[in-house]
This record gives sequence, structure tokens and C-alpha cells, in this order.
Amino acid sequence: MTGLGVVFRPQLPPERLRAFARTVEGAGLDELWLWEDCFLEGGVSTAAAALAWTERLRVGIGLLPVPLRNVAVTAMESAALHRMFPGRASVVVGHGVQDWMGQVGARADSPLTLLGEHLDALRGLLRGEKLTVRGRYVTLDGVALDWPPPQPVPVLTGATGPRTLRLSGAKADGTLLTCATSPDGVRRARRLIEEGRAEAGRDAGPHRVVVYLLAATGAGAAERVRADLAAGGAQPGAGVAGDAAAVADAVRRLTEAGADTVVLQPTSDEPDPEGFVRFAADEVRPLLP
Repeated sequence: MTGLGVVFRPQLPPERLRAFARTVEGAGLDELWLWEDCFLEGGVSTAAAALAWTERLRVGIGLLPVPLRNVAVTAMESAALHRMFPGRASVVVGHGVQDWMGQVGARADSPLTLLGEHLDALRGLLRGEKLTVRGRYVTLDGVALDWPPPQPVPVLTGATGPRTLRLSGAKADGTLLTCATSPDGVRRARRLIEEGRAEAGRDAGPHRVVVYLLAATGAGAAERVRADLAAGGAQPGAGVAGDAAAVADAVRRLTEAGADTVVLQPTSDEPDPEGFVRFAADEVRPLLP
């Protein structure tokens, strides 16, 4: 079955999250995804709240910017989510928006090196290992989690460029792609991820690919999608506007290209976020395999 989720955009005030999360679960969608965009809402705090307010809903954080976070903190918070809500949390780490990282004095000279060191250390800590690391950016001295997850948990990374996609294949357990990604872009990403996996000798086992899909329906849908895509440097063929059949077709094209989960992202000016959830669940979901 096609995995289908929806984004709660942090441009909505955090006090709206409870009702939104319960709407997503009540509608029967698979996943709710949250963002940690500067300077709006924290990813871990909102994810913990959404998980606590629901019973079965899976919640993803896409993504935590590694320049903002010591890897030990990332590991402690991730482990806590996985222990409190087994099988329901997905944590994604990534570069973050470099201009925002510069605003807070955290911009790295080599974002790729930082992300690679962070992924190695994070995955090791979550496996329960005791680590001593002397990297360019990550330093640990005999650090181990007292409460690691009892079962292996996947660590995903957000990626767009070819080097980061290869790095994700080499060092992460899955990849999150932005709403600017077309079906051809998903195929390209899959190829680069597999190159990274092969180079690192990680051919065995799955590598989950999650793709955001910018979507809108109703009056002015096409204009709203075009405006959001224009602001994000989208690939040709990204995004969809129209009725449930059009949105379902766009989801199918992404899954056929290699996406395991498609997460519908409402436009920044979506007039009825809860209505968007019900549209996704009641009208789009029945049209998917």
C-alpha cells in the first residue's frame, strides 16, 4: 500500500497542532510530518506533543538542522521519542538552510563533512555504542546513551544535491526529498543514493525514500501551487493542483519513480488545513493502491 502523509506547516501557530494531529489520525492517514524551520517551531517539542495527543499516528520530523544541535542532544531526544512511542517516530537530520544557520552563528565551512560526522555518531549512539570521536565538527569523549532504543531505529537525512544524496546512501537509512522534486528527480535521487550505498558496501537492506508533494485543490489551486513552487526552485513536473484524481495520479507517479512514502504538503496560504487533511484521506487515499 502507498504510504500517504500530510504536513503541518509551522507557519500555523503551534496551538493549532493538537486539533490538526487528531484530525490526521481520525481521518486514517498514515503519517504526520513536522518541520523545524527557523524561527518558527521546534521539531522535537512538536513531535512529542503530537505523538502524545494521538494513539497510532506516526510522526516525522523533517528535518533537524545538524548545525544547531550537538549530536549527543540529537541522540538523547531521538532515543526518548523512540522509547516512549515505539515504531511511531521518524527523525530526519540535514544541513538546514545555510542563511538561517549563518543568522545564529552556526554555519559550517563544510556542511557535508558536518552531516557525515553527525550521521555516523548519531547512528552509533542510537545503537547503544560508547563513542570517542575526534572529528572536524563532532567531538565525543566516551559518550554513550543510558537509555538507547531497545530496537534498531532508522535515521534519515534530507538531501537535494548529488553529494548529499550519495552521502545519504552511504551513511543514512533513508532520505527525505523536498516538494521541489519531480518524478524524474526521484529517479535521479534513487540512482545517487544507490551509488552511495554501493561505495559504502551497504547494498543489503532497505533505504526508505520519503517525498513531499506540494498539493492544492479548490478555487485558485493552480495559482497557489505555482507561487509556492516558484519560491522554492522546483524541478519541472513538481507539485500538483486539481481534484482528487489529479493528486492521486501525482502520488502514483512519485511512487512509481521510487518513493516509499508521499507526504502531501499544503500551500503556504492553504485556507482550510483540516479540510485539506480530510480531502487527502476521504478523496485521494481511496484512489491509491
